[in-house]
Amino acid sequence: MKKIADSGVKWVRMDMVWDQTELKKNIYNFDAYDRFTQALDEHGLKVVFILDYANSLYDKGLSPHSDEARQAFARWAVAAATRYAGKGYLWELWNEPNGDTFWFPHPKVEDYVKLALEVGKAFQKAGLQEPLVGPGVYRFPHHFLETCFKAGLLKDWAAVTIHPYRWWFNPETAAVFYLRAKNLISKYAPAGKEIPVLSGEWGYSSVQRGLNETLQAQFLARMWLNNYSQGVPLSIWYDWKDDGDNPKEKEHHFGIVGRDFRQEKPAYRAAKTLIDQLRGFSFDRRLDLPHSQDYALVFRKGQETRLAVWTSSNARHSVTLEAVSGYYIATDYLGKKVRRLASNTGGLKIALEGGPQYLIPESQAQ
Repeated sequence: MKKIADSGVKWVRMDMVWDQTELKKNIYNFDAYDRFTQALDEHGLKVVFILDYANSLYDKGLSPHSDEARQAFARWAVAAATRYAGKGYLWELWNEPNGDTFWFPHPKVEDYVKLALEVGKAFQKAGLQEPLVGPGVYRFPHHFLETCFKAGLLKDWAAVTIHPYRWWFNPETAAVFYLRAKNLISKYAPAGKEIPVLSGEWGYSSVQRGLNETLQAQFLARMWLNNYSQGVPLSIWYDWKDDGDNPKEKEHHFGIVGRDFRQEKPAYRAAKTLIDQLRGFSFDRRLDLPHSQDYALVFRKGQETRLAVWTSSNARHSVTLEAVSGYYIATDYLGKKVRRLASNTGGLKIALEGGPQYLIPESQAQ
């Protein structure tokens, strides 16, 4: 927990597993989660708790599809959220229910909708003010999301969570997912209710095809910057630590630290640098540049300004930021101060790379 907190990260995401906390019908044991949340509190961290997975006590261990199982799940969900109420946590309904891996034996949106409606009704009946979010879907299953929204789930949800994994594509390409989600939300949301999109899970393995630890770190920074510029207020990186040591198994290498926690991969330093550079700043606008793959984002905090600049192209090249003048200190995505820049009559010229650079006006640099 200290290692996570030292990076500047404020949120983690964790399964709240039904069959590990209800071993006998209607008898709950949250002792392990009590220890977990105590550690969160000690380090100033919040959690997205995923209410998920089947329980062998109901529906023969398949994902809930009977009234009995749905009602039991809802009672358990209320018990969990009540136990940790008031801590500012988010309660997410399931993990990737649109895939065979997590909804057994096969995904069925109608069953998911019935379960989510049951949980929403139970929260309301219990008078819980804890925020529900969902559905934590993989990529962008339009039909699944629209079915959820048509059924009225947005009246119970504080946010919509999607997992915009890109695999072989640059993180900036997720913008189309966010736009589609926002359009669907605006079509079905209750009048006057603002419902943001959250990037609930997404990452890149440092050994998947075409990537390495350096590119993983660059992609983490670009993902978070792009998400923020798209109005996505919370981004969860998958994963915290590497899950194994096999150098050819991509599932073992999504972490930003090594398997034993002590090894800081470049992605850890990229996360810490981004947070250090932009803590307290809000996204203001993206500057117009001649090429769409070039990015210059402006962030503000009161009278202070920061810029984040990079390119999603494969080639390092120079651009001129015509609207920017003065002297700037450039820091790379791993936290190294790399150069002092001075504008001329045409603006500020800078060489863009795949790793973001953070530009601080010299008068504001410490």
